[in-house]
Amino acid sequence: MELEQSKYNNLINQIGDLLLRGREQASQSVNTILVQTYWLIGRHIVEFEQDGNEKAEYGSFLFEKLSKDLQNVYGKGFSRSNLLYMRKLYLKFPKSETLSNVLSWSHYFEILRSENDLEIYFYTKQSEKEKWSVRELKRQMKSMLFHRLALSTDKKGVLELSEKGQEIHKAEDILKDPYVLEFLNIPQTYKFLESELEEKLISNLQNFLLELGKGFTFEKRQFRISISGKHFYVDLVFYHRILKCFVLIDLKRGEVTHEDVGQMNLYLNYFKKEV
Repeated sequence: MELEQSKYNNLINQIGDLLLRGREQASQSVNTILVQTYWLIGRHIVEFEQDGNEKAEYGSFLFEKLSKDLQNVYGKGFSRSNLLYMRKLYLKFPKSETLSNVLSWSHYFEILRSENDLEIYFYTKQSEKEKWSVRELKRQMKSMLFHRLALSTDKKGVLELSEKGQEIHKAEDILKDPYVLEFLNIPQTYKFLESELEEKLISNLQNFLLELGKGFTFEKRQFRISISGKHFYVDLVFYHRILKCFVLIDLKRGEVTHEDVGQMNLYLNYFKKEV
């Protein structure tokens, strides 16, 4: 019997989608159970310390002995540093219901490297909201995203950051100052051309979009506009899905001049009218 190819392909795709979803859900369930288990291990360690009135000088001995004995019986995963972070997970999140059912133990391991409670809670919320991979989380922490956002707000705003992550209330909240582009690997003393910077940004577009933040989509480089028979070129053009507007980037090596501002206003007015 001959099968109608399009219907058969559709069947294959449907089964494939179900398998992918099932595997993702299974993986997520394993991650959630693992985090909950490590939280419980941390609680047991803290309760043991409190019950025995453990003194500081015995703390190191406890974790070294515990690590050795657990690894002998249960295998890898119980290094001294892992046990310390399990303890810290419980201390920083004493209510198990505050744990994320999205983040893995690897996420928490990176987040708990911080000694700042507000920073810990911010990266937990933001990782969950943005669905960051562990690699993306590490990069955002390394580029000090929390500190950059905290510098632009007051004490109340910093507390809100830690409780809710970054909330977008106005267009300016989308933008960062400064942007950190360490992934371009440009030496501090190297005097690069603007065209070189543009080329490196395009070559590292995924990282650049991550640094720009949520909602940015890349439109075009060297976007040509024609005014009164003259051609001008915007270095980089993005579209923002949330703000529903174009974002123009003009790359300059030195300080901004009045001519630069005039040129950018020309670009903006053109986009407002023509695009």
